Amino acid sequence: MSPALAGVLQLLALVVALGLSYRPLGDHMAKVYSSEKHLRPEKWIYKAIGANPDVEMRWPAYLRGVLAFSAVSVLFLYLLQRVQGSLPGSLGFVSIDPEQAFNTAASFVANTNWQSYYGEQAMGHVVQTGGLAVQNFVSAAVGIAVAVALVRGFARSRTGELGNFWADLVRGVVRILLPISVIGALVLVATGAIQNFSGIHEVGQFTGGSQQWNGGAVASQEVIKELGTNGGGYFNANSSHPFENPNGLSNLFEIYLILVIPFALTRTFGRMVGSIRQGYAILATMATIWLGFTALMMWTEFHHGGPAFDIAGGAMEGKEIRFGIGGSSIFAVATTLTSTGAVNSFHSSFTGFGGGITMLGMQLGEIAPGGVGSGLYGMLIMAIIAVFIAGLMVGRTPEYLGKKIGTREIKFAALYILVTPALVLCFTALAMALPTPAHSMTNSGAHGFSEILYAYTSGANNNGSAFAGLNADTQWFNSTIGIAMLLGRFLPMVFVLALAGSLAEQTPVPETAGTLRTEKPLFTGLLVGTIMIITGLTYFPALALGPLAEGLAA
Repeated sequence: MSPALAGVLQLLALVVALGLSYRPLGDHMAKVYSSEKHLRPEKWIYKAIGANPDVEMRWPAYLRGVLAFSAVSVLFLYLLQRVQGSLPGSLGFVSIDPEQAFNTAASFVANTNWQSYYGEQAMGHVVQTGGLAVQNFVSAAVGIAVAVALVRGFARSRTGELGNFWADLVRGVVRILLPISVIGALVLVATGAIQNFSGIHEVGQFTGGSQQWNGGAVASQEVIKELGTNGGGYFNANSSHPFENPNGLSNLFEIYLILVIPFALTRTFGRMVGSIRQGYAILATMATIWLGFTALMMWTEFHHGGPAFDIAGGAMEGKEIRFGIGGSSIFAVATTLTSTGAVNSFHSSFTGFGGGITMLGMQLGEIAPGGVGSGLYGMLIMAIIAVFIAGLMVGRTPEYLGKKIGTREIKFAALYILVTPALVLCFTALAMALPTPAHSMTNSGAHGFSEILYAYTSGANNNGSAFAGLNADTQWFNSTIGIAMLLGRFLPMVFVLALAGSLAEQTPVPETAGTLRTEKPLFTGLLVGTIMIITGLTYFPALALGPLAEGLAA
């Protein structure tokens, strides 16, 4: 079997698995966030934190809950790292420096999981399991909660109430993420991932000395890292490490975990707004972009020219032999079109165009299918922009799901799509203009610029993957990327929740002959075009200086 055919078959198996999961998981999540009953463990949690889950919140109260919980989480994770040297199970590692502790705390709370450290050489069991893994669960649940609040904004009328943040947070963890993670961890252990609390082992004798490996609760963290579109690995090599991702079967399963909730949330959206076909339209948009990017990535990695590439069957540099070009390409697209950031290969070693595809996937806003929750609300914002553009073309007040998109709503949507590119481009410009940040670049020219652009694209879009070659463990990058991650995560949430509140207050408008049918293929095409045009106009000059220049020069 040729490597290309193997890659295509992996893609087909993945599509089938996602298709089988779509309806049951999407319906289950709709029931979770629509139920009025509380499970007994949930009641214990509400009592412990002093929350009343039955009190409905307007958008300012919902936002305060999101920000307060996230601020406490940043502080807790920062302090946990700063006192690591005094904790049991630290494996002898010292406490984390202030700049790196801030960067890591901001990263994991923002669902970014950018790592400027070697996990197996810096973090002990307590910080890995009690700090980082916990944030993998709750940061993902926060994203889903915000998406559900926006969906309620479309579904409700003549009220500003969007639900209860604490109930949505707890239910997301207890009823969705935790059960799937338990099953998923067992699958990963069965495929060969490790799960223990052992110490550091000295393995074999090599030239220049022996090598040390430490164990850990890897499988349980790996599953939520992918399921919650987090991406932070237990080891520095991330999902290319055999302890995290042992073989081709585990690789395909991890890709499935990355994509299953973001895609299924479109079904949840359709259920909650009372129109399954609206959910299918959003799903079709996400799937079109994802499949298109995957096909393009596989083409550029399999067919890049040159004698070395011909002998290897494609661009194998930086890729694991046990995954091959197909498994690496599918993983790379999945992780950058979502806010996951996990890697099973080095994106810096991809072809010039291949590296550009990973970067463009993040610059779309990671909405195809995007992160858990963030992908859905990002795509719904783009749908509002597309409806607005269509309204301008026909001279009609735009409507979406029975709600008018007026001046207030379009301002919130516009602010949402502007804030992240502003963070990426401004921080990249500063890093290139100042003398010190450039010293962290391993490469010069177009590839060196791509390292910097990729880092801030990854941070501000809450992805967390790295282009490799950039030494990000400096005061400048730890601080600025940390700021970009926090602002890139929580500023858009402000606009999403404000938009949700505005929509929930409206009285639905009746559908007429002039209403744009947003469940039709025509709207899906309009939405795909809107996304690509907005992204192209925003980032093309920067991409032309980096991956496009490198690809054309190859």
